[in-house]
Amino acid sequence: MKIRNQLLLLFLVLFGVLLLAFSIFIYLSSAQTRKDEYYKQLKREAITKANLLFDAKVAPSVLQLIYKNSANSLFEEEVAVYDTSFNLLYHDAVQIDKVKETRKMIDQIVQQKEITFDQGSLQVVGLLYIHHGKNYVLTAAANDEYGIKRLGELKNTLILSFIIIICFTVIAGYYFAGRALKPVAEIIDNVKEITATRLDMRVPVKSEKDEIGELAITFNQMLDRLENSFNAQKSFVNNISHELRTPLATVVGELQLALIKDRSITEYKEVIRLSLHDAKRLVKLSNGLLDLAKANFDQREIRMKELRVDELLMDARETVIKTMDGFNVDVLFEQEIENDDNISVMGNEYLLKVAFINLMENACKFSPDHLCTVTITYLHDKVILAFKDKGIGIKPQDLPHIFSEFYRGTNKDFTWGNGIGLSLTDKIISMHGGSITVASTENKGSTFSITLLHV
Repeated sequence: MKIRNQLLLLFLVLFGVLLLAFSIFIYLSSAQTRKDEYYKQLKREAITKANLLFDAKVAPSVLQLIYKNSANSLFEEEVAVYDTSFNLLYHDAVQIDKVKETRKMIDQIVQQKEITFDQGSLQVVGLLYIHHGKNYVLTAAANDEYGIKRLGELKNTLILSFIIIICFTVIAGYYFAGRALKPVAEIIDNVKEITATRLDMRVPVKSEKDEIGELAITFNQMLDRLENSFNAQKSFVNNISHELRTPLATVVGELQLALIKDRSITEYKEVIRLSLHDAKRLVKLSNGLLDLAKANFDQREIRMKELRVDELLMDARETVIKTMDGFNVDVLFEQEIENDDNISVMGNEYLLKVAFINLMENACKFSPDHLCTVTITYLHDKVILAFKDKGIGIKPQDLPHIFSEFYRGTNKDFTWGNGIGLSLTDKIISMHGGSITVASTENKGSTFSITLLHV
């Protein structure tokens, strides 16, 4: 069922129940009011006839004649007068005797002063009447035909009104529900036009203050992320194909040349050495791509724990020194560590170590002495790491792009690389809620500074 029909149905049920409850309340309230008013009228009629009988000394036969010839047949109240000993003193129509009074009823009226009850379609009132110090019992009974007729008319009016209002509500509700959901229909029409090749399209936002506007804004933000993801994926695939094609082609070419004719052991060793060099480049590129893919995971999928930054740096230093001949890393503490918490962070051990290794290797590669100096300092809420080299530096035009994937600046001819390390490091640091900045002077060196919040 569409939301429009669901809203209409829910509103109709709610409104219908409320309207029905209101109509029932009006009917029952009117019915009770009619009954109470008619009891009062019966009481007044009984007292009036008692006064005529006792005070005006009107003969009972005259009162009976008036009763029989009454023009107002809608209010033919039958009145009877008894003494407290159940002796009948007057009756409008004793031959009819609608109430059929009993001694028990008379005693009850004397005891309770006044009673009211229904007898079939009749309403009956009995009351104790005092005249000149003597007690009498009056009863009056009649059928409120006029009141019941008016109550029936009210019932029919309420039923008809209920049906008309419900029909009007269905029509108006369908119209207003459609009008309220019109922006959603427009969003649906716009979304249908958005495809993988048209991710630049956006849903128009008419009002940012209502829920529909918030939905459109949220959807546009999702499209922004999708577009960035598609563009990044496209760039990623293009760059990967380029980066992999070159070393693979080199390895294949070297091996094919070696098979063309017999060569000396020295020449074969040279071919193997070159192939091994290219294979190491491929391994390093593959590892970088895998690490980059891991860094692109949702942060909630990355397991975090409390880590000491100095221990991670020492592990990274040892890895760099062992794997890269001639590289050296010095780790310096700029202030004394008073508390382990001062240099402890929440993070993923593997990814942080990868980030530190990348910065150390870069510093060593571009320094003539292949030395990277790492300094550690801390403030009240963060740890600051600085990776310094005395290399060729980074040109100003390259600085804004050095953290882009597969970007290699004008110094790419100085040493081999694939443009993954710095972009990977930036993603890892961002994932850990930190930041990375760079300061560089040409021919003097560069300093990469990392800031991480400590535990």
